[in-house]
Amino acid sequence: MTATTGDLPQPTTIRSGSIKARTELLLQQLGAHATLIFFGIIFMLPFLWMVSSSLKPTADIFQIPVRLIPETVTLENYPEAIRAIHFLRYLGNTFYYAAFIMVAAVVSNVFIGYGFARIDWPGRDIVFILVISTMMLPHQVRFIPLFITYSRIGWLDSFNPLIIPAFFGNAFFVFLVRQFMLTFPKDLDDAARVDGANELMIFWRIVTPLSKPAIITIAIFEFMHGWHDFIGPLVYLRNPDLYTLSVGLRLYFTQHGAEWGLLMAASTLFTLPMIVVFFFAQRTFIEGISFTGVKG
Repeated sequence: MTATTGDLPQPTTIRSGSIKARTELLLQQLGAHATLIFFGIIFMLPFLWMVSSSLKPTADIFQIPVRLIPETVTLENYPEAIRAIHFLRYLGNTFYYAAFIMVAAVVSNVFIGYGFARIDWPGRDIVFILVISTMMLPHQVRFIPLFITYSRIGWLDSFNPLIIPAFFGNAFFVFLVRQFMLTFPKDLDDAARVDGANELMIFWRIVTPLSKPAIITIAIFEFMHGWHDFIGPLVYLRNPDLYTLSVGLRLYFTQHGAEWGLLMAASTLFTLPMIVVFFFAQRTFIEGISFTGVKG
């Protein structure tokens, strides 16, 4: 039977349907981007206000009407903040603390995650559940027994209570590494064993290089934790020369009152390193998070 021309879709109908579909897709994308931009601007307003205030004379910070863009731009708050708040000393302490716990977290959690993901041993899943269940216990609940313990072994007023526990793993990071490593086929391990590789060689030469997104994710999370940590240094440190930036800024505010221009300048300098780190590592960071939980 021969098809007639009326039975076939007309080019005009196909073209109009394609244009309509593209238009709907374009409108959906524009709507999604407009929504993200709107909420992004809302979330950025506190940061923009902080930067703007750091560039204003103190008298202009709370002027009415509010001006996000300063009428008079001054950079005097930055050198004054660095001098008055002992910024460089606190910056060195903060970097020391954050860098050490970042290395400790990467080393410990990658080893532990590998043991849960790639090695079969009796009771592995039960132990993993017990490890994950520790996330339900808030860190604040443990402060009193930990403080008593660290006091008795002479660790107070040093970085030991802040750094050494990072070498014993973190339940969330163990979960992240385990879930990421479970996405690798077991054939990789079997092929390496056939070639004569032992467990340590498989871990170091095969699994660890493939786990780079998860490792970078742990490093960013832990570095950010150390950089912004306030309660830990506040509880365990007594010597002001050991204070981190978060505690140092609060100490300055307590002693000298609300010199907002200096505080905003110091807070801007305090925040910028985290923005730079996340900007350069965001692709790997998002990849490490997105692959977590693909296989359980």
